[in-house]
Amino acid sequence: MSTVKVLVATAEREVYRGEAEKLVAPGAAGELGILPKHAPLLSQLQAGELRITNGENIDEVFISGGYMEVQPDMITILADSAERASDVDEAAVLEAQRVAEELVESQKGSADLAMAQAELAILSSRLDWIKKKKK
Repeated sequence: MSTVKVLVATAEREVYRGEAEKLVAPGAAGELGILPKHAPLLSQLQAGELRITNGENIDEVFISGGYMEVQPDMITILADSAERASDVDEAAVLEAQRVAEELVESQKGSADLAMAQAELAILSSRLDWIKKKKK
């Protein structure tokens, strides 16, 4: 089967580079499935899991949002933040969620409430992903 090159990066680092027979990404309007020679596409991504399949191997990467550019021979994902399943520290995520919950409570009635709620939603999504990976 043919493959497409995949690059997943943040502003700080390259998270994944390799080949894929299929990539599934969390698009703003639902999951996007991308195969080699896909028509050019530019899409906003929401927080969720990228599944990069090559043969029997499936690499999973959690992103907190970002953008994806698809060309027939290359998929580039620029994520706000990204981490591979093998790199997740559940204790750190739980602590960040606790801090975010406190921030949401302290920001009630404030202009910063929406930002605190958005951060809490991303952390909750990360925790759901971690729990799914542990099963």
